[in-house]
Amino acid sequence: MYSKIIAHRGYWLKEEEKNTEIAFKRAFDNGFGIETDLRDNQGKVVISHNMPCGNEMSFEELLKILDGKNLTLALNIKADGLADEIKRILEKYNHTNYFTFDMSIPEMVYQNKLGLNVFTGKSDIIKNPIMLDEAQGIWLDCFNSDWFGESDITDILRLNKKVCIVSPDLHKRAHKNIWEIYKNIKEIMICTDYPMEAREVFND
Repeated sequence: MYSKIIAHRGYWLKEEEKNTEIAFKRAFDNGFGIETDLRDNQGKVVISHNMPCGNEMSFEELLKILDGKNLTLALNIKADGLADEIKRILEKYNHTNYFTFDMSIPEMVYQNKLGLNVFTGKSDIIKNPIMLDEAQGIWLDCFNSDWFGESDITDILRLNKKVCIVSPDLHKRAHKNIWEIYKNIKEIMICTDYPMEAREVFND
C-alpha cells in the first residue's frame, strides 16, 4: 500500500496557522507533503488563499523551508501569469515533486506548454476534466457529495494519471468511513486537514 498524505495548507493545529511557516515546517518535519495557495503581490509569488495584504510568505521562502526534502507540493494557482516565476523558483531549488492545479483554462494551456506538472480537475461540478490527455494527474474533488468510489479512482489510474483525492473533511463532511474505501487503493494522494489521523489509516 502506497499513499502520499498532503496536509491542507500545512499541518496546522490552530486556524490562524494555515499557510504559515509553522504549519509548513510541522508538515515537512513529519514527512507530509502540503497543499498551498499561490498569488502574486508586488512582483513576487506569495502564499495566500485570499487576496494578499502585503505580509505573506513568498513561494521562494517556502522552498527554503522545504530544504531539499523530496515532499509533494500541491500548488493551488489563484492568479494568472505566475507560471514563469513558479518554474524559475522550482528549478532554482531543484524541486520536481510538485503539481499545479485549479488554474484558469488559458493558464493551464500555458503551464502545459511551459512543461510544468499540471493536474486537471474532476468533481461533482466538473465531470469532464479539461485537457485530460495533457495533464499528469487529476485533482479529484467532492464539493457537495461523496460521489466517487474505488472504481472511479482505479479508472483514472488505469489512464496512467496520478490522483490526488480531496478528503471530505475539507468540505466539512465526515471522512472516516470514506477513508476506509480509499485505503486499499494503491498509488493515491489524499489532501486532508487531519494528516496525522490519515497516516494511521493509510500507513503512509
